[in-house]
Amino acid sequence: MLYFSKLRIIFVSIISLFFILIASNNLLDPNNRFLDKKINLGLDLQGGSYLLLEIDNSPVIIQKLQNTSTLIRTYFKEKGIRIGNLDLSNTKINFNVEEKFKQSVINEFLDENSNINPYYPRFKSHQLDIIDKGNTLELSFSKQGLVELKNSSQDQALEIVRRRIDEIGTNEPNILKRGNDRILVELPGLDDPMRIKSLLGKTANLTFRFVSNDNKDSFGVEKLQYEDGSNEDFVSKRIILSGDNLLDAQPRMNNQTNETIVSFTLDRVGAKRFGKATSSNIGRQLAIVLDGKIISAPVVRDTIASGSGQISGGFTFQSATDLALLLRSGALPAPLNIIEERTVGPDLGQDSINAGMIALIIGFILVIIFMFFKYKTFGLITNITLVTNLIILLGILTLFEATLTLPGIAGIILTVGMAVDANVLIFERIKEELKNEKNNIIAFDSGYTKSRSAILDANITTLLAAIILFFMGSGPIKGFSVTLGVGIFTTLFSVYFIARLFTALYVSKNKDKEALI
Repeated sequence: MLYFSKLRIIFVSIISLFFILIASNNLLDPNNRFLDKKINLGLDLQGGSYLLLEIDNSPVIIQKLQNTSTLIRTYFKEKGIRIGNLDLSNTKINFNVEEKFKQSVINEFLDENSNINPYYPRFKSHQLDIIDKGNTLELSFSKQGLVELKNSSQDQALEIVRRRIDEIGTNEPNILKRGNDRILVELPGLDDPMRIKSLLGKTANLTFRFVSNDNKDSFGVEKLQYEDGSNEDFVSKRIILSGDNLLDAQPRMNNQTNETIVSFTLDRVGAKRFGKATSSNIGRQLAIVLDGKIISAPVVRDTIASGSGQISGGFTFQSATDLALLLRSGALPAPLNIIEERTVGPDLGQDSINAGMIALIIGFILVIIFMFFKYKTFGLITNITLVTNLIILLGILTLFEATLTLPGIAGIILTVGMAVDANVLIFERIKEELKNEKNNIIAFDSGYTKSRSAILDANITTLLAAIILFFMGSGPIKGFSVTLGVGIFTTLFSVYFIARLFTALYVSKNKDKEALI
């Protein structure tokens, strides 16, 4: 029936007022908001930077194979099987083994229960392929192994990229996977991406290694250049400490030299190793190496057992801040290359907002005029409901702090059309009922009841399309599907609760009046 109980009226009123209040947050000063939430503008509306990063997995593959080759030699030595001419080239491990042991070695790799490598417990089916080439055995990553390695690198890189960007304080960044070796970064409101590019372009692989006493290129020693390009030094390949042992890093001012430095704190394991290394190497230079270049190489004057230290290197405060950020966020598993870059100016974004708002206002006004002309008083009720529907929709988007894009505005405009369509179906059905039913209340109630199936069918099929777009689409498509999907729920609520409530109140007061519609 059209009758609404007091409890239902209170329920509809509270829900409507709540979302209207939430939606008003977008117009209020941040200090006067009901909740600290608002709708965020997307890259196409607010302007900003778009970066597409590609992960270079080559160093990761080489490193994994190097670790595997070392493990192979150790494992088979313990089993009394001599491995000869072990060589790594072109992402393949080649080695010789005596003919009588060859099959047992192959079986070790093919056996899913083999303990040859704790990192790759199922070689054949999971990570590595082994091929018998007569005199040598060839070991390489399988296709599935490469996919898993790339996915793992991408997940790690995504998390570290997110940490680095979040620490800068960029407003609502959008960081997404693309394929299994690319990362999309959208930064609304940022029209100068140079600092971001600098931070994302560094792997931030930090190591502490002693400068070699023998100034010659020999096994276990490599020549590294200082970051400022001023000099070179021979540095031991043996890593005393890595960035994995850092708990925190912060930019500081050295009160004695008035120099900007980066102070760091080590975890318990790192502090113990650092204390032991410095105590037995007093008087030697300790090279602090970042991404293959020496930042500084101070002389160890005393045992450093406190688990903290400092890095100096002629930093500005900005460069010290960035270095500290890189060290806190951790090293990338592989280098990132920027393969696509776009900058959207805020003027273009404002033009998009203005165009979208003009389209929404024009469409809204035309709908209001049509509904009022066609259905008079009930057209006015529909128009009030449409406005309320839009405000509730904006309230829900605000509550979830959704990002509004230009396609999202298109979804809102389509929601207006869907809402009008539902009201037109109801009113036309009511007209049909009034031809056969003299009681206005019964006719209106029948009109709402009998049109329900058609309205639900139309909205459910649209909702299914929105869900498919959300899960299979990306970027702008998702923005459209979100506003359209939420709009379907707000439309059904506004039509069957708000509009029906106003209609019930009007018809109850004019139940004996002829030609209500």
